[in-house]
Amino acid sequence: MAEEQAATQQDQPQQQFAMQRIYSKDISFESPSTPGVFTKQWQPKVNVDLNTKSDKIDEKGNYEVVLTITITAKVEEETAFLVEIQQAGIFFITGFEGEDLRRILGTAAPNILFPYAREGIDALCVKGGFPPVMLAPVNFDALYQQALAQAQTQGEPESGEAATH
Repeated sequence: MAEEQAATQQDQPQQQFAMQRIYSKDISFESPSTPGVFTKQWQPKVNVDLNTKSDKIDEKGNYEVVLTITITAKVEEETAFLVEIQQAGIFFITGFEGEDLRRILGTAAPNILFPYAREGIDALCVKGGFPPVMLAPVNFDALYQQALAQAQTQGEPESGEAATH
């Protein structure tokens, strides 16, 4: 009996998910209304856009996942700052297929990348002369489910991408 279980376990591909590398792919900070914006009362209207994208980069099981966060802050309809960061990572994923693979690429990997992106955005804004930007934690599982439901209602094929606004 133990031999049968061992044989069954050997037949199943071993599931692995491991971070290989985290890096900044693109960083942009613009402050088109300075210095005038500093003379106005700081009560910005802030818009945050999130987007995730994933691509298989080789046949060994490595995937690149890119989390893009764009923040636009406006004061009295003038853009105080616009910051965008593409935080990326290479993840080794094996033993997962179909929906399980898409879920890992759309939730687990962005959860790992988010703190790095958050820190980068905060640092850029402070260096630009603005108050710190403390992004609230993001529930990537909920966003993934929302994107999946939206794709099903629109009749789109599932992909490794999820976007939210």
